[in-house]
Amino acid sequence: MDRAAEAPPIIETPDGSRTAFSARFGEAYGSRHGAQTQARHVFVEGTGTHGHPAPRVLEIGFGLGVNFRATLADTAARGVGLDYVAYEFDPAPANWLREVAVGEPGADRPAWQAMLAQWPNAPRRIEAQNVRLTVHFSDVLAADLPQGWATALYLDGFSPSRNPEVWTPEFVARLAGALAPGGILATYSAAGHVRRSLAAAGLNVERRPGAPGKRECLRAVR
Repeated sequence: MDRAAEAPPIIETPDGSRTAFSARFGEAYGSRHGAQTQARHVFVEGTGTHGHPAPRVLEIGFGLGVNFRATLADTAARGVGLDYVAYEFDPAPANWLREVAVGEPGADRPAWQAMLAQWPNAPRRIEAQNVRLTVHFSDVLAADLPQGWATALYLDGFSPSRNPEVWTPEFVARLAGALAPGGILATYSAAGHVRRSLAAAGLNVERRPGAPGKRECLRAVR
């Protein structure tokens, strides 16, 4: 059966938001303890995007779009523009994204609706109001990442044990190069080898309290 025709494997999380289970990676796309809470705490707030006057976000692992919607809701509420570039190797069916987003922050915004109407075509560039979104459906390991561009970088691939390629020292060093001076990388992982890779890439690494279900998460500043 085509994945697009399957009933979405939706998981209700304690904060009232939803995620879904990836059979390919054997784990959920977002936190089972609160998908929307994780997006806001770890990524939007962890990178300082919630206070930035013109954020440029690079995301590794677009998934179900929860981080994008959380960021979109924040910038729309503040009346600031948003440039958002994401990489996704294995796009989930549109009905999964649509089901997870029902009633959630950002789901009513024109950029999200325009993206859903065209998902999944690649590369997908959406311009709506003061939002620019580009989603590359390609292998980020082989991609030419924008250099010195991102004010915020969301490292949100599946866990290092399930998707180790995006957590290697070599790839983390490439991510560091994509950050603008003062840019901040955030990730839900607090694994020791991830922390060491970030430090080896020349970033200033900080531990932060984690979202529900995680004791700690990481942010790293260029």
